[in-house]
Amino acid sequence: MWGTLLNAVTVLFGSALGLMIGGRLPARIQESVITGLGLVTAYVGVSNAGETGNVIIPLIALVTGVIAGELLALDRRLESFAAWVHARFEGNHAVEAASEGAVAGRARFIEGFVTASLVFCVGPLTFIGSIQDGMGLSIGFEQLAIKSVLDLFAALAFASSLGIGVMFSVLTVLSVQGGLALLGSLAGDFMSSAMVNEMTAVGGLILIGLSLMLLDLKKPRIANFLPALIIAPLLVAAGEALGIDLYPF
Repeated sequence: MWGTLLNAVTVLFGSALGLMIGGRLPARIQESVITGLGLVTAYVGVSNAGETGNVIIPLIALVTGVIAGELLALDRRLESFAAWVHARFEGNHAVEAASEGAVAGRARFIEGFVTASLVFCVGPLTFIGSIQDGMGLSIGFEQLAIKSVLDLFAALAFASSLGIGVMFSVLTVLSVQGGLALLGSLAGDFMSSAMVNEMTAVGGLILIGLSLMLLDLKKPRIANFLPALIIAPLLVAAGEALGIDLYPF
């Protein structure tokens, strides 16, 4: 869990710096910062997507995953949670809701929370690092330490443009990475390299979708694709158990 706690601290610190800097930056600069983050996110996504050994696996995982996500309405649930956090933070949501400026502020809070949560919690370092950290392996902590540095700068950039909602994404980081660390402590080393690679590839494709949002090209409901991260390694595990050659080429 130490890696997760370190990651949470860096997100809080980066967000605090971003909030201090953000008010001093013109809107044009904030917009360009988000565009830069979108470009980097797209690059990381493409790089991770290339880890697949059989593109059919992430294809099936994404299609079945997003169907499950749409049925569960994960995007609305995540946004509703962000709205609940915002209401608790503001304290008097009923009064502020009547103000047009407050409504815009609420929307900005939700956007910052959801966007940062997805960026910080979708990727191989999140899943593999957290699981290995929970298993007590030093490599897991090292991976989360690297992720923490990356997230520090990402949190700074996001908070300067999207506001305080980014800081509250630390709740998602603690929940997701803490849960994975607990899973690692209970289940041990249960993922093969092929399972890790296909999960990484799916995570890369989800990051590409997220980059489309940051670049203001499309507004996919990215949260609804998250079940694919679980389905991809399960497909590999099923293939291995049944003796199916998933990589014939």
